[in-house]
Amino acid sequence: MTDYVVKSAVKDRFDDHNVSADFYDALDEDVAELLDEAARRAGDNDRKTVQARDL
Repeated sequence: MTDYVVKSAVKDRFDDHNVSADFYDALDEDVAELLDEAARRAGDNDRKTVQARDL
């Protein structure tokens, strides 16, 4: 599986919290689903360009 999330950026965002390893895996899965859905919506609208509105 491709890593979509930059772990250091997540750690910076949660500077007052610890982040478990399984959090990154779950977040990557959610991002992958979001990207797949955006691509599907673009295709459903006869576009090859994924736009913000597809999110």
